[in-house]
Amino acid sequence: MNLLFELSGENLSLAAAELSCVGKVTRIENGIALAEVDNPERTTRLAQTHIIMRLLGECGATMEDLKNLLETLSLTAPGTFCCRARKIHPVTVNASQLELERMMGQTIPGTVDLKNPETEYRAVFTNGRCFLGQVLYTIDRGSYAYRNPQRRAFFHPGVMMPLMARTMVNLTHIEPGQLLCDPFCGTGGMLLECNLMGIPAVGSDYDPEMLEGCRQNLPDAACVRADATNMPYPDHIFDAVATDLPYGQSTKIEADSLNTLYIESLREIRRVLKHGGRAVIVTHKDIRPLAKDLFDIVGYYEQRVHKSLTRRILVLA
Repeated sequence: MNLLFELSGENLSLAAAELSCVGKVTRIENGIALAEVDNPERTTRLAQTHIIMRLLGECGATMEDLKNLLETLSLTAPGTFCCRARKIHPVTVNASQLELERMMGQTIPGTVDLKNPETEYRAVFTNGRCFLGQVLYTIDRGSYAYRNPQRRAFFHPGVMMPLMARTMVNLTHIEPGQLLCDPFCGTGGMLLECNLMGIPAVGSDYDPEMLEGCRQNLPDAACVRADATNMPYPDHIFDAVATDLPYGQSTKIEADSLNTLYIESLREIRRVLKHGGRAVIVTHKDIRPLAKDLFDIVGYYEQRVHKSLTRRILVLA
């Protein structure tokens, strides 16, 4: 099925990359993407997407073009419906949002219900085009805010927020029932997202305080104290790895230096990862020169957290 996605505005390239865990991305425009998806229900796992729609059609970015498209499609709402229009800047359409929505509601036969409609049609204007869709799912991004790490039994400053942790898991392309490893699990953010997705996960950390915090946050989690440069796992046992590598002077590590830690832990990740599996590694610096001899680099993304920290997200296979 050809689906239309309204993406999060924080990082378009990262949002588009995340889509590849549910289907084949065919087109990317400012704020939206198109993808072929066999099972639309799987899209509800996405974190960097706001709305998922069945693509109904595409036209020029004028009210007349949209009206012509609607008449050509001869849509008839199966029950009550509403119409929404969104403009993603820069846009060329000169009609107001209210004018666009009123025209859509008058063109589509059926009963309009703005409060509790059974069907929602959306027209998204971007890059000189209009994309028309029927809403299938809306991602409840408020649930990520509710899972703010400060609400957990154990909190440590600098941990990854749930929205980003979910994105990291999705970038591995792991499926429910497969096994994921986080060798620097910290307070358990990545493991929590796996648990919510029905994905078995194993976490480890060298810092006893972090490991105890992880156990407080996730009493049933599989987590052990282990050195990431010498993990106690058999070869090629994990379907995916997702982890946030430590940084900073306060980080408790076994290796002589962070650089040694990165090199040796990458070797171990390569060893425990199944052939064909993906590893998503987050660091504070670009470690592609360290990773390129062990992995194929599938993707590289940067996300600014604050003035002194930019996350480097590396997707390896």
